[in-house]
Amino acid sequence: MKARELHSWQVSVAEAKDIQRRLAAQVSKTDAVREPRLIAGADISAPGRRGVARGAVVVVNYPGLEVVETSVVEESLSFPYVPGLLSFRESPLVLAACAKLRMSPDLLLVDGQGLAHPRRFGLASHLGLLLDMPAIGCAKSRLCGSHASPGAEPGSYAELVDGGEVVGVVLRTKEGSPPLYVSIGHKVDLASAIKWVMCCCRGHRLPEPTRLAHLAAGGQLPAVKAPEESRQSSLF
Repeated sequence: MKARELHSWQVSVAEAKDIQRRLAAQVSKTDAVREPRLIAGADISAPGRRGVARGAVVVVNYPGLEVVETSVVEESLSFPYVPGLLSFRESPLVLAACAKLRMSPDLLLVDGQGLAHPRRFGLASHLGLLLDMPAIGCAKSRLCGSHASPGAEPGSYAELVDGGEVVGVVLRTKEGSPPLYVSIGHKVDLASAIKWVMCCCRGHRLPEPTRLAHLAAGGQLPAVKAPEESRQSSLF
């Protein structure tokens, strides 16, 4: 899997914000997800004392949600921690993990924001645009906007509104657990994003692809490599 080169990663904070504003206009809100066979989840670990973090991408089949491939990369994070610029800190590590995959997923679920971002260009949108694939933001905390409380039953949601614009939803995925912040990343609409997050939740708060990616990034999931003959060159 190879990402497109849309900009340099060696940029200042001001330049990073300008890139976000420019690329936000290229995000597609049209649903391109039909019947996915493979769904990937992406997450990274917190950096250790040496500043090295672990980025993980886990590919599962659908509808079984069984792991078919994992890719984990350890690298230093060069961009500083700046609220709203998480994608410049984490994307290179996730993309390095994607580059090692042999499978070509049809959909990417990201532990981060999509349009639910002050400049409408969070990590899920950034990765979706760079990889030119459908992506959904599925974050555990709110970055912007306000909302009412969703119902207690799984599947209930409330609109997340920022500046008068609906930028996502607050989605209850498990009864008795805090909701998730779901938003369009790229090449999906909001209804589709809600649908696929719920379809991927199997008794946990997090959808299975990102839950497994979190475990892999923490070194708690065994490596799984797809057979060589499964390599596909048509995507990325």
